[in-house]
Amino acid sequence: MEFDYDLFVIGGGSGGVRAARLTAQDGHKVALAEESRMGGTCVIRGCVPKKLMVYASEYPEAIHLAQRYGWGAETGGFDWERFRTHLNTELERLENAYQTNVEKAGVEIFKQRARIADPHTVELADGTTKTAKHILVAVGGHPNRPDMRNAELGLVSDDLFHLGALPKKMLIVGAGYIGCEFAGIFNGLGVDVSMFIRKAQILRGFDDEARGHIADCMQARGVTLHTGCAPTAIEKRDGGIWVKGSNGHEEVFDSLLWAVGRSPNTKGLGLEEVGVKLNRRGAIEVDDYFQTAVPSIYALGDVIGRVELTPVAIREAIAFNRTVFKGEKTKMDYDLIPSATFTQPEMGSVGLTEEQAEAQEPTLVYAAAFRPMQSAFAGVEERVLFKLLVSKETDKVLGAHIVGPSAAEMIQFVAVALKMGATKADFDRTCAVHPAMAEEMVTLKDPVRVLA
Repeated sequence: MEFDYDLFVIGGGSGGVRAARLTAQDGHKVALAEESRMGGTCVIRGCVPKKLMVYASEYPEAIHLAQRYGWGAETGGFDWERFRTHLNTELERLENAYQTNVEKAGVEIFKQRARIADPHTVELADGTTKTAKHILVAVGGHPNRPDMRNAELGLVSDDLFHLGALPKKMLIVGAGYIGCEFAGIFNGLGVDVSMFIRKAQILRGFDDEARGHIADCMQARGVTLHTGCAPTAIEKRDGGIWVKGSNGHEEVFDSLLWAVGRSPNTKGLGLEEVGVKLNRRGAIEVDDYFQTAVPSIYALGDVIGRVELTPVAIREAIAFNRTVFKGEKTKMDYDLIPSATFTQPEMGSVGLTEEQAEAQEPTLVYAAAFRPMQSAFAGVEERVLFKLLVSKETDKVLGAHIVGPSAAEMIQFVAVALKMGATKADFDRTCAVHPAMAEEMVTLKDPVRVLA
């Protein structure tokens, strides 16, 4: 059977774009459909604009440090409209770059929604159909709203980059990395921020000591944390949004942000109708090579719900291309994937948490918390945290966690060492860079805890 395309990709985010480009560059005929903007969540409404907002929110602290170092600096007021305009211009530039690079590779782009009509046919929103030997679903996910009365009064993360004005007072419901990152951002921009946290601590799933350290720092910076608390009632009241918590606390806020998780964008794509299986979360079930229950249909990225990070989706796309179009069966390596959480202070992590290490094997815990030179000189009390988890039996470093300025930059290179199988002895025999925070990674001499 002759098809219109060798590959039809649904979704123009990082994973879909990379798969489309690589396949087209190999000389195959490729098409891609994107109903929104090229670049997907990361570029348009996620990692990139969020990180630019993080930068903007950190300047008051930088100016405070400058004052303590002798500079006659003043913060003045933050011009949200000016920042937002510049942000939109930058996102348009990135979107255009994504589209241009895809087109240069020879991919045909359809700027409309697509759904799967049969194992080899895609139906576009305008009613036209296209056939393909292989179909790749890379449509990502979306932020959730809870199923409760008046939930629509709250915003989700996608909305934050389009605010007409900054609120004076904001409630964030949820304390995963998205909620905690935006708490730091808006607090830094001068907003009075509170958080409702259903559990006893923020950042569930991360190292307990690291997340406790971040929670203490967030509170010291002015973020109010209500732990063991979920919203039970929401109403428009007194010119704002009145929220009552399960702990009895009630307050009126200018703005409410739902940060209660994300779900795969699998509804209305025709997946189950053609035999593609979804799990309980609605994510697409795939094998080690991203193939679904329908042999001609593949999926990768956030829509399969494995590790929902942009660099992971890109690596999955590379593995998909090698497997399907180069004849080199390639599995994705999910071991020791580093992550950065742009809380304030930020955190970089790779490998096991202390809790995971303890459950796995006897472990030595090396850790240090201290005031770094730059902020100590300025009288800032906030401490950084450096932590290594080491196998008692093999001396292999099982995990590393850094909380403090530039943690993301540091953890990238720590991850290289762990990927190579570094031992604590390897760290110990590496000469320190002085004076630098990072030297602590090679000067941690004695364990603070031994986990049997």
